[in-house]
Amino acid sequence: MRTRVTLDPDVERLLRECMRRRGLTLKEALNDTIRAGLGGTKIRRVPRFVQNTYSLGPVRNFNWDKALTAAEALEDEAFSRKFAPRK
Repeated sequence: MRTRVTLDPDVERLLRECMRRRGLTLKEALNDTIRAGLGGTKIRRVPRFVQNTYSLGPVRNFNWDKALTAAEALEDEAFSRKFAPRK
């Protein structure tokens, strides 16, 4: 059924927050909210977030606490090679 609904600003804000948080469309969020308010049982569950991780290869003996120092040394070396007098 198609109908026009006028929402109060605070209700719209809550509905949009629900949409963002649960990843729903306006129609889905509005229907779920009305069902929950009227005692219906069909409420969509948010899928669990799973972070994919990938192996970066074998562990090397590199002290990552000094990564900026190592990068700076490599940069200095490259700079020296670039501007060194040619033979």
